[in-house]
Amino acid sequence: MPWFYEEGDSLTKQQITALCERLVDEAKTRISSNLKRVLLLPPDLTRAHSGAGWITETIYNLLPNDCDIHVIPTLGQHVPHTEEENKWMFGSIPNERIHAHDWRGGVTRLATIPSSIVAESTSGVADWDIPVDLNTMLLNEKWDLIINIGHVVPHEVLGFANHNKNYYIGLGGKDTICAAHMAAAVYGIENNLANLITPLRACFNWSEERHLAHLPDVFLQIVMHRDVENKLVTSGIYVGDDVETYLTAARASRSQNVTTFEKPIKKVVAVMQADEFRSTWVANKAVYRTRMAIADGGELLIIAPGLERFGEQPDVDALIRKYGYKGTPRTMAAYKVNADMQDLAHGTAHLLHGSSEGRFTIRYAPGHLSQADIESVGYDYADLKSTLERYPPSTMAEGWNTMPDGEEVFFISTPSAGLWATEERLGQRLTGKDTIVLNESRVPPFVA
Repeated sequence: MPWFYEEGDSLTKQQITALCERLVDEAKTRISSNLKRVLLLPPDLTRAHSGAGWITETIYNLLPNDCDIHVIPTLGQHVPHTEEENKWMFGSIPNERIHAHDWRGGVTRLATIPSSIVAESTSGVADWDIPVDLNTMLLNEKWDLIINIGHVVPHEVLGFANHNKNYYIGLGGKDTICAAHMAAAVYGIENNLANLITPLRACFNWSEERHLAHLPDVFLQIVMHRDVENKLVTSGIYVGDDVETYLTAARASRSQNVTTFEKPIKKVVAVMQADEFRSTWVANKAVYRTRMAIADGGELLIIAPGLERFGEQPDVDALIRKYGYKGTPRTMAAYKVNADMQDLAHGTAHLLHGSSEGRFTIRYAPGHLSQADIESVGYDYADLKSTLERYPPSTMAEGWNTMPDGEEVFFISTPSAGLWATEERLGQRLTGKDTIVLNESRVPPFVA
């Protein structure tokens, strides 16, 4: 069960700070009374809007003065922060205390999730081992306490973000990230979104119980929603060290962060903020979170003033430029015969996630990529300046808007904070793929 949690329409900084104090106090009783070395594991800047940065700073300052504290943002394969970005997100935490996760050279193999477990969880559509390669600093150094801090929100790979995703993806190695992402992708992005226990989550839960039980860890999980003024605010903080803590937070997120419609939407306009989203790898959350709401033949217009590349890494960027977002049949056919796609399987998975499968148009208004760049990967292009003039984010209302010429659009200012879907498409996933049977992971996703 969770250690404790607090919910409300809008938790204040004072309330959240008090919960951070309680976490530290209870950790001294439940985990270690002598906190000499503590590791903080927050998300990276792509989840800065959740407030996880200042919460990390708050906990850092609440720990004993003589405590040796280190911070590893759970980057996965995202680009490491600059010193300026660390200061922007984590405030007063000294930069030398913040370590960049190296997903290629900075991991140690701990174990393997065998193919039999992967096949069982995915109903046989994935049948390969998932190696458990995790951050070497996490595994090989002695910690009295490890605090995971993160935002629980619908997620395309794991149903909901955070909890042990922090370890297996956020601090995972290349082989882990590739094998895991591909398993989730072939199972189907729309079968994952907003399910409490996806096949990959079930695999991670299985591994966590067997391979990570020795870690002295606790999770602080953030849930957000929109208040009466349509501002994104914190609605829940959940603290604990077990899967039920995750489930409690995920159920809250499912009830607050999933918007359903009776009929599909013809046009969605989404904004991906320049200071958080600089590649389609992360900006494509606009595609993932709205795809189940958009009508066949409809359009998703993504305003992305910070967009400057496709992949977070040069080789992944090259892979996306080479193959593009061309749909599952074409991508999987290429995957079977191309070594570069097999080597960067997480990149191939991303190509599957980022395609509309020809159902609707994905149009980008980028800040730094050219029309030729955008169209070369299979997306449509819009000029940023004229797009901002027609759909000014500062004056658009969250939700439905009628433009001066009568065009109706649905505007989303923070696609990464939720999921939008028709009731029909959301309900389709309940048949046949609603229960993962692996130990404590037997949880029907839509049963509270």
